[in-house]
Parts: sequence; structure tokens; C-alpha cells
Amino acid sequence: MTREHDLLTTTPAVSALDLNKLFAARLYAARARPYLATALFALHTVESRQVPTMAVDRYWRCYVSPAFVDRMPVEELAGVWVHEVSHLLRDHHGRSERVARERGLTGPGERLRMNIAADCEINDDIYGDGLARPEGAVRPATLGLSEGQLMEDYLRQFTLGARTQSMAWLDCGSGADGLEREWEFGPDGAHGLTAQERDAVRFRVAEGLRGRPGHAPQGWKRWAEEAFHPPQPWRELLGAAVRSAASAPGAGEDYSYGRPSRRAAGLPGVVLPSLRRRPPAVSVIIDTSGSVSDAELGSALLEVAAIARAVGGRRDLVTVVPCDAAARIAHPLCRAEGIVLLGGGGTDLRTGYAKALRTRPRPDVVVVLTDGQTPWPSARPACRTVVGLFPRSPAWDEDDPDHVPTAPPAWARVVEIG
Repeated sequence: MTREHDLLTTTPAVSALDLNKLFAARLYAARARPYLATALFALHTVESRQVPTMAVDRYWRCYVSPAFVDRMPVEELAGVWVHEVSHLLRDHHGRSERVARERGLTGPGERLRMNIAADCEINDDIYGDGLARPEGAVRPATLGLSEGQLMEDYLRQFTLGARTQSMAWLDCGSGADGLEREWEFGPDGAHGLTAQERDAVRFRVAEGLRGRPGHAPQGWKRWAEEAFHPPQPWRELLGAAVRSAASAPGAGEDYSYGRPSRRAAGLPGVVLPSLRRRPPAVSVIIDTSGSVSDAELGSALLEVAAIARAVGGRRDLVTVVPCDAAARIAHPLCRAEGIVLLGGGGTDLRTGYAKALRTRPRPDVVVVLTDGQTPWPSARPACRTVVGLFPRSPAWDEDDPDHVPTAPPAWARVVEIG
């Protein structure tokens, strides 16, 4: 016998990927979690012997180890399918990249921590009710943490330390932590989904969850709500709205003899004023009625300081008018903390508008911070208006149980706060 013959007879053959078992597990997962069926069948499977178990990239390719499929029961393999597609639906790759930039997290150890934190966000509530937990699945309890938190929260609360070696095998691919692997196909590889196709899959899953939530875990319900109504950076939007209104044509413009117009050269002996732009004056009306909470009033004072920065830091050009059913004193802005917000009664911000428009200098922009439970001026004021709207349900029971608040008028720029 030759040495080559000995090696052939003693070395076990490398088995091919058992697609029948793999796809049977996917069908099992779709039956256990029907709201994820669209996402599960959108994944394109890729056989890979470089992957320890199963992993995904951001382009919705699922890399599968044949040996892993062979040794896993179908019921547990179904749980792995759900786990991997959850990384993609919850945008763990994009969120991990943002966290890495914000917190300066670099290196494979930090990426492993992100992968584990993302696993904790998924594994704390997706198993049970017909879906088996795979062997070795990391849960928050494994790290001594409480359940029901997000990846970013878990990441702040643990270090690996002595656990690094025992958890180093965990690798869910770039779809979990944003770091591309050498065995992934990358953006130019075959069978990847486009950005539009990925968004369409997420929308279909969220639509199914909202339409027939059934016994879906709370984490999935929260995800579906945010998928339909993603959180907005309202502070940036409010600041941009104020800056836009303050820099619009006509805001802060007036004629001045301080620098004569160049057109006066054509009229000897006549001095013509020139049109000059001064820093815009801003009046902030704060709703102090009983329907506005103390926390919202505190937030309003913080926004006053931010508004002052948005118009160039000229606090002498910012006034604050507390108003419930009647307008209070128009305070010049020295410190936001020193403004007394009197009120607590009903709401009529029309008196606040009247007070603001009588202040000197006359405002170029009026900013209203309110919950919207107020009548609005019937005519458009002479200056631009930005409304910062505290969140409320569609119908707010203030004095009348049948009261439905009037929406801010069309001539106001509205930014929802919070």
C-alpha cells in the first residue's frame, strides 16, 4: 500500500452542505415566526468552510458551515436562522459602525464585544413559543446582565476579560458588527441585495408585525414601530428651522443711513439709505399651561439656549414670553435658568403672539414651544413662525372630553419634539 492510499482511507471525507436539512430548518423557522418569513427567504445561502457556524453579511448573504449543519438538530438550526436574520433586520452592522466611530472602538476584541452585545439584544426574547434555543447561544444572563435592552446598552455594561478565549468562536459576520471578513463576497459579489431591496424586506416584515402582531416579542414590536416611524434628530431639525427662518429674505433687513446707498451717486445732493442686514431678533413663546409637564418646561428652557446659539449667540436679540391663557412678561435672555415660567392654567397662545409682536426690537422670527392644545392666530403674522411641538396623542382631554386640538397653521414650520 502506498502512503497516499493510507491517507485516503484514514482521512474522513469532507461532506457537502446538506441543503435539504438546511432548508427544512428555514421552513421550520418560518412556521414558528411567520412574520419573519419574507426576511428568511430573502437570504441567499453560501457554503463556506471558513465560517464556524452560520454568519451573514450586510448584503443578505448567509454563509453556512457544512459541519455545523450536520451536527445541529433541525429545531436548533431553525433558531440559528432566526438569529442571523435578526442581525440584518435590526441593522446591527450599521449601528455597530456608528458606535465604533462615536466611542473610538477599534480592533477585533471590540468587534467581538459588539457581536456579543448584538446577540444579547436578539437572544433575550426570540426563543421559546415553538422556537428552540441553539446550544451555546449567548444571553444577557450569561454576562450577568438584565434583559430587554439594546445592543448599545449592553455594550456599556460588560468586558470580556477571562471570557475572551471561550467566546472567540462567536462570529456572525459583518452583518452583526460591520467589519467585513476575508471570506465574504463584499459589495461586488453575486447574489447580494441592493439597498432598495433590503429596505423593502424590512418594510414587509414591519408591515406584517404591525398588521398581525400575535405573540411577537416586545423587542420585535418596538423594532416594527421604529421601522415605520424612525426617530428624528429633532434638535437638529429645530435648530435648522430657526436658522432657515432667520436667514430668509427680509429677516433682519432694514434701511440704514449709516452707510449711504451707492445709488446716491446718480442723485447729487440726495442721501439715500442702503438696505443692511442686522442679526435677526427672535421671540420664543413657551406654553406654560397645565397640560405641559415640568419636564417639558425644562426641555423648553434648554431649547431657548440652543436657539440663541442658532442665531449667532446674540442673547440680547432673544426674548422669552411665558404664556398660558394670558401672556406674561417678555423676558430678555440673560440666562435660560433665570427665566420664571409662570402659568398652569388654560391655553391661548394668541395672547403670546400679540405680546411677542409688541416687543422691541420687533421679532423677525417667532418660535413657539407648545403641546399644540391651543387656538392659533387667524391671520399669518408679519414674521416667520417655527413651532416646536411636544408629543401628544391625537385627542387630548383638557377641559372638554370631546376636544380635538387644532393643528398648527400651514404658515408655521412644525418640528415634533422628542
